[in-house]
Amino acid sequence: QVQLVESGGGLVQAGGSLRLSCAASGGTFSSYAMGWFRQAPGKEREFVAGISRGGGAARYADSVKDRFTISRDNAKNTVYLQMNSLKPEDTAVYYCAAVFVRLLGTVLTHSGYDYWGQGTQVTVSS
Repeated sequence: QVQLVESGGGLVQAGGSLRLSCAASGGTFSSYAMGWFRQAPGKEREFVAGISRGGGAARYADSVKDRFTISRDNAKNTVYLQMNSLKPEDTAVYYCAAVFVRLLGTVLTHSGYDYWGQGTQVTVSS
């Protein structure tokens, strides 16, 4: 069983930056592909970014491409989401997710994740 704890959310002005962190425990972190999702009020949860076990492959939602960067540090059991040029429409609760995968280069996007964190609030003011 993998436990995920997000941190780093907060209030930021439009155009600013935040870095989210997700600390994992209870499993072999390097065996899991990781992802970030978000859910805005009144909307469904949506995929933001995903990264492979080793960190060599990543995928992004079109809405965040070229602004957000997902990365991971397997020595620290942590995945990150660097968010730049934030917009009010990025306001949401951001969730970290994990799934065990066998292939080193596998990146999951919209579905298939088995473990979820509790989320961290990101609010972008205009």
